[in-house]
Amino acid sequence: MPLQVSDYSWQQTKTAVFISVPLRGVCVRDADVFCTENYLKVNFSPFLFEVFLYAPIDDENSKAKIGNDTIVFTLYKKEVAMWETLSVSGVDKEMMQRIREKSILQAQERAKEATEAKAAARREDQKYALNVMMKIEEEERKKIEDMKENERLKATKELEAWKECQRKAEEQKTIQREEKFCEQGKQVGEERNKLKHKSLTRIAASRNLATKGRNSENIFLEKLKEDSIPGPRSVGSIKISFTPRVFPTALRESQVAEEEEWLHKQAEARRALNTDIPELSDLKEEEKNPEWLKDKGNKLFAKENYLAAINAYNLAIRLNNKIPLLYLNRAACHLKLKNLHKAIEDSSKALELLTPPVADNANGRMKAYIRRGTAFCQLELYIEGLQDYEAALKIDPSNKIVQNDAEKIRKIIQGTELKS
Repeated sequence: MPLQVSDYSWQQTKTAVFISVPLRGVCVRDADVFCTENYLKVNFSPFLFEVFLYAPIDDENSKAKIGNDTIVFTLYKKEVAMWETLSVSGVDKEMMQRIREKSILQAQERAKEATEAKAAARREDQKYALNVMMKIEEEERKKIEDMKENERLKATKELEAWKECQRKAEEQKTIQREEKFCEQGKQVGEERNKLKHKSLTRIAASRNLATKGRNSENIFLEKLKEDSIPGPRSVGSIKISFTPRVFPTALRESQVAEEEEWLHKQAEARRALNTDIPELSDLKEEEKNPEWLKDKGNKLFAKENYLAAINAYNLAIRLNNKIPLLYLNRAACHLKLKNLHKAIEDSSKALELLTPPVADNANGRMKAYIRRGTAFCQLELYIEGLQDYEAALKIDPSNKIVQNDAEKIRKIIQGTELKS
């Protein structure tokens, strides 16, 4: 049988009623508060405080504060008037039971409405997130298709250029072959003339041998030997062309397969850099550096030019998406612009990159938890926000600012639970 609390005190104005109920050493977690427009009950075993209110109140806006072994209620009246008493008089047990049952039914209906409202809000959030993801996937798909089309056009142009070079090379070879055939034809004609001349000379010599003596025959033979000696070769030059190579080593000493693979990867990287990020065409070579872009974004953030800072961080992330500080800084910009879902996404990505958790990345992990917790709280998701602040406190338990913010979030959660 619970003990009724009678040593409470109350005051009133025309718009509000203030009730102070002692807890008598009971823990705050053990206190159970139930309030409707006509009924107020506080159950903290073994004590019970119950009031059947004189007039209706606005239970949604009414408040309860627990602390210093006391519960202080601030009840706002629906009608501006002074009450004669706190509790309605002439209430028998049957009426009390009816009021209790009615109050419980009202609380159940409100809880059901709140649950349906939360479910509807959750469905809207999921729908919004799905639409955003579909839009992102559509943009990525379009980007991939554009890349494929650009690569196809580039490969087609390169193939056409190669075919043109091959055609010109074939034409040049054909011309050289024809010139060579002409030279060979001239040489064959000259050889034929020489052979004909030699044949005529031999015939004449044989005729002379028949008429002249032995001495004249010897003289003719010596002259014939002199005529048969070939003339000296013509002077010319030999051209040698070497295949151009990227590597300075000799071909017999190099590893061709590995070198070709390395050159192919370098070409692919340069082609991807020029086609994927057209913004880099306007930048200098030293400006195509993620660290330079990060410093540029930090300077723009300091000047409160958050959109320009986000653009700088976006370009740096496209160049190198493994730097967690880029996502942390972009999350800070999104917080300033109230892009809360994007701030949560960037903070989560930074936490993924800051693994494994070590002392060197403790500061970055703490910033990521605080920024994600701040975004959750601004979305009124206080439980998720408190979890992130508590994770930050585990990294630095002595941080007073984070402790105070976490305590404020706890008070907001407790106030929300009391209102419901």
